[in-house]
Amino acid sequence: MEYVYASLVLHAAGKKVDEAGLANILKAAGAQVDEARVKAMVAALEGVNIDEAIKSAAVPAVAAPAPAAAPAKAEKKKEEKKVEEEKKEEEALAGLGALFG
Repeated sequence: MEYVYASLVLHAAGKKVDEAGLANILKAAGAQVDEARVKAMVAALEGVNIDEAIKSAAVPAVAAPAPAAAPAKAEKKKEEKKVEEEKKEEEALAGLGALFG
């Protein structure tokens, strides 16, 4: 991922994404530079419109409503547990009544 991020930094700065630029950014960040990966990244981005790739890769966040549904399920489980516990208590009390009865 650091190679992708370094490419994006170069692009955002208005610089050409080339091997020397990628290597410099990675070295400045303290990452180990693998020359083969640098060459592969530059070759993969050759002829790619990075702005268009970013726009087409953007995904709208739709996951916000999901957490709201989780508490409802948790409440149902709590209610079910309470009902089960009450039934168990009633059965236990009924059993005790038979002992003294």
